[in-house]
Amino acid sequence: MEPAVIQTARLRLRPWREEDKPPFRALNADPRVMACFPSLLSPSQSDALAERFQKFIEAQGWGFWAVECNATQAFIGFVGLHARPDALPFSPCVEIGWRLAHQYWGRGYASEAAGGALRFGFDRLQLEEIVAFTAVGNVRSRAVMERLGMREDGNGFDHPALPEGHPLRRHCLYRISASAPA
Repeated sequence: MEPAVIQTARLRLRPWREEDKPPFRALNADPRVMACFPSLLSPSQSDALAERFQKFIEAQGWGFWAVECNATQAFIGFVGLHARPDALPFSPCVEIGWRLAHQYWGRGYASEAAGGALRFGFDRLQLEEIVAFTAVGNVRSRAVMERLGMREDGNGFDHPALPEGHPLRRHCLYRISASAPA
């Protein structure tokens, strides 16, 4: 599949470029952005993550896309879809996820870009369901999930990658189906 590009009113979700790495490093080193993740990422960890995201896009045509503002072409973070065949309690599944630089919070960008990714998942990939999950205390991401029309699965789960007693271990799960009202 040719790598997809998603256009929304204000944003473009596209394959990654080398010049995305420096602002992605800054985003992943920002304690505000990474507050609901186990740790900040080093520059090499951040670069490796961007490269892994791009490899998925090259292999399947979709994934966690780089996001830029149409007006400025500024890189603002990533949004997209990711197949999760691993040992999560609800796997296999396709998740939707996002991470935006702090200066772009509060403008509706996460909801707008994620809405474009959901449409792609349901219309182009013909997915029946898409999930999202985050640490229970991540109220900002949970609000985006709810604005997208996702509904919380009341069970929640302990993230298997985090050790017992870790403050971020307990996660909530949200779901949306292709038949959900728009």
